[in-house]
Amino acid sequence: MADIVQVKRTPLIRAPRACSRLGRLVLGLVIFLSMVATAPPGAMAAPYAAMVIDARTGEVLHSRNADTRLHPASLTKMMTLYIAFEAVRNGEISLDTKVKISRNAASEQPSKLGLKTGQRIAFRYLIRAAAVKSANDAATAIGETLAGSEAAFARRMTRTAKALGMSRTTFKNAHGLTQKGHMSTARDMTTLGRHLLYDYPEYYNLFSRRSADAGVRKVPNTNRRLLAAYRGADGIKTGYTRAAGFNLVASAERGNERVIATVFGGKSSTSRNAKVAELLDLGFRRAPSRAKLRRPARPPYQGNRGLGTQLASAGDSTPNGAAGKTIRVSGLVKTSLRPKGRPASAAPEVPTLLAEAQTDTATVDAPTIETPTAPSEAAPKLDRDVLQASITAAIAEAEVIAAVAEQASAPIAKPRPFVGLRPMARPARLAENQTTAEPEPVVVTRLSTSGGRYWGINVGRYGSRYQAEKVLLRTALAEMATLDGSLRKVVRTPRGFDANFLGMTKESAALACRRLSARNITCETVGPS
Repeated sequence: MADIVQVKRTPLIRAPRACSRLGRLVLGLVIFLSMVATAPPGAMAAPYAAMVIDARTGEVLHSRNADTRLHPASLTKMMTLYIAFEAVRNGEISLDTKVKISRNAASEQPSKLGLKTGQRIAFRYLIRAAAVKSANDAATAIGETLAGSEAAFARRMTRTAKALGMSRTTFKNAHGLTQKGHMSTARDMTTLGRHLLYDYPEYYNLFSRRSADAGVRKVPNTNRRLLAAYRGADGIKTGYTRAAGFNLVASAERGNERVIATVFGGKSSTSRNAKVAELLDLGFRRAPSRAKLRRPARPPYQGNRGLGTQLASAGDSTPNGAAGKTIRVSGLVKTSLRPKGRPASAAPEVPTLLAEAQTDTATVDAPTIETPTAPSEAAPKLDRDVLQASITAAIAEAEVIAAVAEQASAPIAKPRPFVGLRPMARPARLAENQTTAEPEPVVVTRLSTSGGRYWGINVGRYGSRYQAEKVLLRTALAEMATLDGSLRKVVRTPRGFDANFLGMTKESAALACRRLSARNITCETVGPS
């Protein structure tokens, strides 16, 4: 029995080492192939594409695979935000509209703001979260609010893209997570970035903020490293999925030059930022120091199509918290219908009665009328007072006509002496009194400008018109005592936007500056030039 056991164990103990190594190699190869076969497409290196343009003119300074359709990732939110800005400008929604978060929006994958189903939040906070935090739930909520559903909003995004000239872009969602058919190119995204810069400059400062208040919490900017590391960088949007790689559309301004660079398919955020910095440097080297600004043409307003002609009021509730939408129906009235004439049978026969009355004026001694005892069945029932007044007026008109005719044919009679009461003559004592002559008016040919309302104050210079107007409004509310009646005006200069209060006297301008300086508000008086 022991021998049998020994024979069974011998092959196991003396197995060749080469066979065991070969087995391990085969097993490892099988495992590797199975991992490659089951790995998601994003696990492989994403294709690379790049584009650099002179933002002032749109001239292409560098391109590589710029027309290759690739996954845009969160660069998609640039279009979501563009349509949001467009909707606010056209009165489709306001920044303070409270939006109800749907279950679909709340269930989006990270990156997200953390919105809850049924939560209500101001539309402005959704914009901030999508622009700064790149929050997917906020982007979906924007799309559902403006179009009723994410699919309808994606169709609107594609229509807007075509209107902007983004011919190789199609959208399937509002956030940019990988989805079949959701594709764009480096050229198209560069075009979109340029339109964001010039079509909505009042919102562009969102993309340069290191952080922003998104209502529920303060969120950091996903592009803060490039903004801090590259001189002149002020936007625009990052994007990442495994299928897309690390994407970025960046813009920077130095002096009179502005360059936009786009990268698709970066291997990491660090290498992507380094590549974008390299492309921006290339753009500044190739861009002319001076160039005439040629703003891109703003596309026609797309709005929402295919929703019928039903109008929703702003107070109506919708499943996803969408604000009411106004659908404008174009077209001119081709025909103008006139009202039909009154039927002859319905008109009272007053002219007939008046004619009969005029023929009997010779026998009528007084403008009175007897009530008939047995009126005809065909005669209309008229109010007695109304009929009597009509007949009286007709008789008077006939008498005037006859008198005029008789006067025209008869010789001119001598005027009859007046026998009525005459006015009494003015007393002699009053007639002799002479009225005191009023002094002649003095004509002023020139007024002194000393103390005139030709002064004003300046409360700072800002990077955008929106910031300057915001400071003017806040300052006016804080200092109503001295600034009431003044004119708020933003003056654009080569170095920024000056916030001014104009139409003040020298004394009131000085007083306003003293009061504002006491509150640590920058203020300078501006005199007449």
